[in-house]
Amino acid sequence: MMILSGVDEADFKFMLSATGTTKGNLSSHADRLEQAGYIEITKSFNGKIPNTRYRLTPAGKSALEKYWAVIDEMRALSGKGP
Repeated sequence: MMILSGVDEADFKFMLSATGTTKGNLSSHADRLEQAGYIEITKSFNGKIPNTRYRLTPAGKSALEKYWAVIDEMRALSGKGP
């Protein structure tokens, strides 16, 4: 989700490279995030080549913002915050 927060959308190859995961692992995690409503997955073909694209949803953006707010809070409480 962090990677998707910095782009409008990303394709499977980019996400695979950026995350360093296996194809199966990326697909599995993406499916779970899609089921949670955090990302949108679009599948199509470029000729005969499959093309999978990922986009962060508004719910995903909100969840990520809440996550970072909690992390910042924890850092502030530990004395290591900004």
